[in-house]
Amino acid sequence: MNRFSTETFTNICTLLAKKDEDLAAIIKQYGFPPMWIRPATFQTLILTILEQQISLASAYAAFKRLKEKVGYVTPQKILALTDEELRTCYFTRQKIVYARGLAKAIKTKKLVLGRLTNLPDEAIRAELKKLKGIGDWTVDVYLMHALQRSDLFPLGDIALVNSMREHKKLGKDFPKEKMLQLAEPWKPYRTVATMILWHAYIKKRGMKILG
Repeated sequence: MNRFSTETFTNICTLLAKKDEDLAAIIKQYGFPPMWIRPATFQTLILTILEQQISLASAYAAFKRLKEKVGYVTPQKILALTDEELRTCYFTRQKIVYARGLAKAIKTKKLVLGRLTNLPDEAIRAELKKLKGIGDWTVDVYLMHALQRSDLFPLGDIALVNSMREHKKLGKDFPKEKMLQLAEPWKPYRTVATMILWHAYIKKRGMKILG
């Protein structure tokens, strides 16, 4: 499986810019994107669950509140909190269920994150999707940020889709499936192309990003 690293990231960005004038224009305007990576940990998965289908600002507020309450986030600490305590950290009813399910899977060793490290992307996807509340978007983000896999293209991500529409000048009715075709020339580095598009989306809107 392909990975990107601190040694290869900028070179991959440059290669993509040579292949695609729209990506080149983003880099010219905003510079290279940060290499957004996170540790391959339970805490990272909890943050990713919090980021599902809400604004990043709301997710970070919840994560910050949780960290203030428990410090470093572990399965044991999540399981020790009551529903009410999790709600004060802005967890919804659904996300309480998801976080507890993940915590139990790790505590009982049904899921061992360390064993995922060298598995192919699709084997990791199958393993993580066994858990309630973990779907393709969450797996894509974990593969990209935590395991530094180089060829993910998460079409479930609103920021990516909107950035593609903006920079490829696509109409609002342009099908997501055809975006996959537009991304074909970026293989095997679609993760890095996604980060370039995220970078443009974030810079244009003056957003702050956590990790």
